[in-house]
Amino acid sequence: MAGAVQKSAWHAIQVTLFSSYANVMLVFVFLGILSGARGWDPSAVFMLNFLAIFPLASLLSFATEELSKSVGQTVGGLINATFGNAVEMIVGITAVTQGEINIVQSSMVGSILSGTLLVLGCCFLGGGYGKETLSFNVDVTQIMSSLMIVASTSLIIPSALYSTTLSELPEGDDYILTLSHITSIFLLVFYLVYLYFQLKSHAHLFASTEEESDEKRELKPLPASIILILATLGVTVCSDYLVEGVDGFVEVYGVSRAFLGMIVVPIVGNAGEFAITVNAAMGDKLDLAIGVIVGSTLQIALFVTPFLVLCGWVLGQPMSLRFNTFETACFSLAVVVMNCLTREGKSNYFEGLLLIGT
Repeated sequence: MAGAVQKSAWHAIQVTLFSSYANVMLVFVFLGILSGARGWDPSAVFMLNFLAIFPLASLLSFATEELSKSVGQTVGGLINATFGNAVEMIVGITAVTQGEINIVQSSMVGSILSGTLLVLGCCFLGGGYGKETLSFNVDVTQIMSSLMIVASTSLIIPSALYSTTLSELPEGDDYILTLSHITSIFLLVFYLVYLYFQLKSHAHLFASTEEESDEKRELKPLPASIILILATLGVTVCSDYLVEGVDGFVEVYGVSRAFLGMIVVPIVGNAGEFAITVNAAMGDKLDLAIGVIVGSTLQIALFVTPFLVLCGWVLGQPMSLRFNTFETACFSLAVVVMNCLTREGKSNYFEGLLLIGT
């Protein structure tokens, strides 16, 4: 009995370690935690924990996928909804707790830009190279476009209202906070309805994006759950040290907080998603790739962002939906560009290049 358990545990460790090339970076998890605990130079703490989150994000993605294969489509969809953007969620909660509101807001916009432009563009470029056209499920992309327009509206209105009407009023900030809290509740309701739409009432529209459920299961539910929990704990600890090291990193390298939030943090959070979707697109599974991008981007816009606003409400932090003008403009234009290039259900490698360039 003990031998069988030991053999099963060893198999789970082997499968997990060889699941991604990113796992060679797991040494940075130890170094990142050690640097934070020992009080090393803040810029070094930031860099080591930044590198540590890459393999942890990959493990989260792998464990979530394996667990989803074992529990069926509906529960699997809920697991993906919960842990699909766990890195952004954990880093966001940590930053809100420490009052780094600008980094949180920039990282939310950056994650959406990364999914709709960079990751989707790489899928079109990788999957369309050497082919005349790429075809994909137009129903899914139309749903994504519609919900992203709703999300962009929720960002534009508080920002525009503040800059045009409330910026000079002493109660302007409080009014925007109240508006953000109410809007966040509506966005969370939209997201719950979207989950019901995707998993129950209109599941047939997303059927082609569920091919992964037929793949061979590498891990049983118990080891997959253990890996999921350990990876989540690792991300929690490393993100705490990562945010603590922001000031030191900004001071040493002169990098703006907006750049850290909009570019650096989303690269970490989308590392696992990037590998999965591009490989799927190059393997003629473009619907699967787009389905992952749709789910991830909508989670950020309709779940993670409003959830963090409500977390700020509970914690007494002024986390709102009032993004700065640059971030709002970037997000809005990205939604328009993505909508124009995907609305016909066909694409090619050149349109992928246009998305990446944007």
